[in-house]
Amino acid sequence: MFPFCFEWHWDAGHFFFMGLFYLVLTVVGSGMGYCIVKTFVDTLMIPIKKHEEHSHEHGHAGAHGH
Repeated sequence: MFPFCFEWHWDAGHFFFMGLFYLVLTVVGSGMGYCIVKTFVDTLMIPIKKHEEHSHEHGHAGAHGH
């Protein structure tokens, strides 16, 4: 039985179970969403980080005289 069925009767057990069920769905969905967004951000930031490391290495090489 699902909440959208006409035979569904809301009682304390249904409220508790469905509340926990939607809480778990929210936590899992939020975690997956965070991982997906972080993956895209990290993927797009790779060229910028490589450029910063490359220019940073040249700065130190000139300061040390190598």
